[in-house]
Amino acid sequence: MKYAQIQKISVIFYSILPSPYQRDLFYAISQHPSLNLKILYLESAYVDSPWPEKPLQPYEQVLPGFHLAWGLSRFHFNWHFPSTTGVDVVVLNGYMNVTTQLLLRLHAQKIPCIFWGEKMVGSSQGIKEKLQKYLAGSLKYCRAIAAIGTKAQQDYQQRFPDKPIFNIPYYCDLSTFSQDLPQRPRNPVTILFCGQIIARKGVDVLTQAFDNLIQAGLDARLLLVGREAELPQLLELLPMITRQKIEYAGFQSPENLPHFFREADIFVLPSRYDGWGVVVNQALGAGLPIICSDTVGAAYDLVETGKNGFLFPSGDVVSLTEILIYYLNNPETIAAASEQSLKKAINFSLQAGAESWIEVFQKVAR
Repeated sequence: MKYAQIQKISVIFYSILPSPYQRDLFYAISQHPSLNLKILYLESAYVDSPWPEKPLQPYEQVLPGFHLAWGLSRFHFNWHFPSTTGVDVVVLNGYMNVTTQLLLRLHAQKIPCIFWGEKMVGSSQGIKEKLQKYLAGSLKYCRAIAAIGTKAQQDYQQRFPDKPIFNIPYYCDLSTFSQDLPQRPRNPVTILFCGQIIARKGVDVLTQAFDNLIQAGLDARLLLVGREAELPQLLELLPMITRQKIEYAGFQSPENLPHFFREADIFVLPSRYDGWGVVVNQALGAGLPIICSDTVGAAYDLVETGKNGFLFPSGDVVSLTEILIYYLNNPETIAAASEQSLKKAINFSLQAGAESWIEVFQKVAR
């Protein structure tokens, strides 16, 4: 790939932890010949995402420190007083940590800072709500915001109308998901869910809709991949005939996921809330029809209704059932949607993501 000749830019990313998907993107960005990249992580791992540990690249470092958990939120404290010497741009992926607050409140006037985040959700109450609101207030010092997806971009444009808001979705390596794809659909049609099996992910909505398919006499199979969490309780609510058609594959490392996406004919992410949902990228790369709830951020950038999938109202079992029945009764639509997903995936490669970030750096760098 040929890159445009630009002035050399020094960039530091502050990210929460070394997730494999972000690391793939960081590697693609690091390959730009006119960029000096440094990645600083606030913690090394997270119990809910037990990815296999891999050696860090020379430009990556985990900062010493600790975090305090408060419900689903984590507040990070690191032994690190940020230095901006020789740095042209700082990118901050998260604001609930001491380092980000120091950078924005003490250094943002000297160096361009970009906040990179999903749509903000204010569901906390009491002291926690006040603390989150205070910490989020530091974003006003940012030079620009890189919103993760269209919905997040709209949210930040309303909150910060005076700032440049760029739409930079998540990008991940889709090459292995696009290899050795089968001819779809197969019999029985396999419906895939990938993620934590919890209420927020809406898996109960999916299992109820799947039960409706089986009770209607349709030939289908449900494949669940992810941390078990609340699965036993969900299965107890289903009749035996439905349970027999559900396969649970457990938590899988990123390297193993393409195999399970190849097994599928339809992908469903029925979350009650998902700021983005990188599994939607993976379904796109695997050439799957994609069904998402309307509270999944990725749906608004990766799913074109009636072309490569559908959106349905969050929590609406009836609507999800109707979409699944439509696909099962019209198998040719599965093949057509698969083709559309593969075409769309070209625009969400790691190379496309790296180019998007380079354009932002060029516009924001001092």
